[in-house]
Amino acid sequence: MKKVITLVPIGYAYNNRTEIEDDYWGKIVSKIVICDTLPEESLYEIESFSHLEIIYYFHKVSEKKIITGARHPRNNPDYPRAGIFAQRGKNRPNQLGLTTVQFIRREGRELYVQGLDCINGTPILDIKPVMKEFLPKETVKQPDWSKELMKNYWS
Repeated sequence: MKKVITLVPIGYAYNNRTEIEDDYWGKIVSKIVICDTLPEESLYEIESFSHLEIIYYFHKVSEKKIITGARHPRNNPDYPRAGIFAQRGKNRPNQLGLTTVQFIRREGRELYVQGLDCINGTPILDIKPVMKEFLPKETVKQPDWSKELMKNYWS
């Protein structure tokens, strides 16, 4: 039996991207505002880290566009059909995004980060510091099509 999980945003991201786009996220600076329901002390020591992992909700994805099977990434027939769990597309069953960002600074309840690939007003579900011990120790392997797909993503 499936269990329904209810998540409440811990904050919201604000930036100058209002349209869902695939590329050019590298220079985007976002402000994440933590909700008043959480104490400011939940952010203590976050300045000690250079990078953060941001888990967020793709709130603008239409339920009609959710993919549960396979598709050509970015609907490009030059790429092989890949299962939704073999790509990082936004039209995922649970509409969750995960991005590692560069931490810039904290001002009270506001975090400034660079490279967060979500649009203005996106609900933030969790924040975790990046620690070397959680990064892969082995060489990361990925197919050539994914490298081609990502060539302008962080430009």
